[in-house]
This record gives sequence, structure tokens and C-alpha cells, in this order.
Amino acid sequence: MSDVQNYYSRMNDPKSVKYETFSYLPAFTDAQVNAQIKRIVDKGWNPCIEHVEPERAHINYWYMWKLPMFGERDVKKVLKEIEVCKKANPNDHIRLVGYDNKAQSQGLSFVVHRAI
Repeated sequence: MSDVQNYYSRMNDPKSVKYETFSYLPAFTDAQVNAQIKRIVDKGWNPCIEHVEPERAHINYWYMWKLPMFGERDVKKVLKEIEVCKKANPNDHIRLVGYDNKAQSQGLSFVVHRAI
């Protein structure tokens, strides 16, 4: 399987660490972030913002920024709250989670800001 790419990722190299599937792709543009948030709200999922220090990002527990945005359907409000979280936690990684009420699980999760 020599045609399968090995992605360099080492804990002692914070810029290389991968946190979820989307981290293997180039960073999202603003339009792509908007599209993912729109997907979350269009599916009726609840947006939730989480953050964590880069050195702890490999663990499963990230801090919840406020409560999930239950019932929020306005993409601009979600984006605004992400910006407020960035200002309050400028040295943290920030991710957005879309909670699926029916499946009672995360429907989507991706890093919207890397502190490095």
C-alpha cells in the first residue's frame, strides 16, 4: 500500500497534531465554516462551542463554552459566539459540535480555530 499517504503527526510537534477527520484537510475558509454551520442548523442539530489548551487537545474532554445553543437556527449568531469565545480564550483551540437530539450523539464536530 505504498500509495497511501502517511500523515506526520507527533505530540512534540503541536502544529502537526490531528484532532479529527477534518484536520487532515487544509484549514476551512470562512465560506466552508459557514457551510458546515448551515448544515448543523439545517439538520436541526444544536450547535455547541468547546475550547481547550493546545497541550491538552489530544484528550477527549474539552471545556464547554457556555451551554449548547439549543434551537439556534441563525448561522450569524453561531459565528458571533465563536468570535466571542476566541476573544475570551485566544490561546485555546476551539471547535464546533453539532449535537443530534434524535441519535443522542454528535452529528458533526470540527476545529474552527487553532491557537498555534
